Amino acid sequence: MALVSTGEPASKRAKYTGGAELVPALQEQLIHVQHVNRKSGLFGPTMLLTGHEGEVFCSEFSPDGRSLATGSFDKSIYLWHVYGECENYGVMKGHANAVLEIHWKHDGTQLYTCSADKSVCVWDPESGKRLKKLNGHTAIVNSMQTSRRGIPYLVSGGDDGTTKLWDLRVRRCVHTFEHQYQILAVSFDDTAERIFSGSLDNTVLVYDMRMRDQDPEVLEGHGDSITGLDVSKDGNFLATNSMDNTVRIWDVRPFAGGRNRCLRIMRGATHNFEKNLLRVRWSERDALLAAGSACQHVNIWDMKMLQLAYRLPGHTGSVNEVCFHPKEPIIASVASDRMVFMGELGD
Repeated sequence: MALVSTGEPASKRAKYTGGAELVPALQEQLIHVQHVNRKSGLFGPTMLLTGHEGEVFCSEFSPDGRSLATGSFDKSIYLWHVYGECENYGVMKGHANAVLEIHWKHDGTQLYTCSADKSVCVWDPESGKRLKKLNGHTAIVNSMQTSRRGIPYLVSGGDDGTTKLWDLRVRRCVHTFEHQYQILAVSFDDTAERIFSGSLDNTVLVYDMRMRDQDPEVLEGHGDSITGLDVSKDGNFLATNSMDNTVRIWDVRPFAGGRNRCLRIMRGATHNFEKNLLRVRWSERDALLAAGSACQHVNIWDMKMLQLAYRLPGHTGSVNEVCFHPKEPIIASVASDRMVFMGELGD
């Protein structure tokens, strides 16, 4: 459970693209390449980070943008420096099975993970110690998310068909919402007054925290299981990724009229026989949306133009999650090929 020093940086490679040239960045001195219009403080336009010994399922940048955390089938959580040579500066171990989702506390002082070992864990990224193991699920915990503001809540969903609400002040479950099918993805709305719970039965259940015993609103439209969901930073829209090979955008404003809240169906992200939990993420200012895909490409949509803006190659396995840097035009992608890419987005 302690922070394990690897002794040396994990293997990594940076690619500088100047015309048709590919220049290795890991030299004794930084090679300056002409005619490269850089957009960020990343060491190279594309950084490849390797070290995980199993499929990499999840990732998230720290709130200050200086660190990246990744979780894997190898049961470990890796911590990477975003700047400089992107060294792997720590490995946290303590889960007994695959790490399926990871999130930072809003101030960067803690990390939260969920796992196929039926648990949710709270970590200190500074020391690498596990602070708390939240037990209560009776099957794989597929997803978890923390509240953005207000009461420090955590929500988790699992194969036991439950969506659990945890109060992090007392570190215990304070309410359980039950469903007859597995829960694959969960999230809070912007104010943590509602919980969105994506299920194996193709629906999104919307629970009102102020009326916990009331039946949930149900968002219908997907033709297969929901594997990922994320609420926009302004709190107005919900994005969902589904095994029906579509990403949908829903109007989740509390007083939006009409039963059909689905505003847009977006195509390009695909699923395959692996049936991985492919996630979906909004950028910091909601200008872009990224979705995991089995096509081995990073798919990013321009949400103003409502069209695919980037389809980035590089991975050789299903891209399980793509996340955005909080301050710069940098993304991180993790995949079943055990690789982690960090790259800057151009014009």
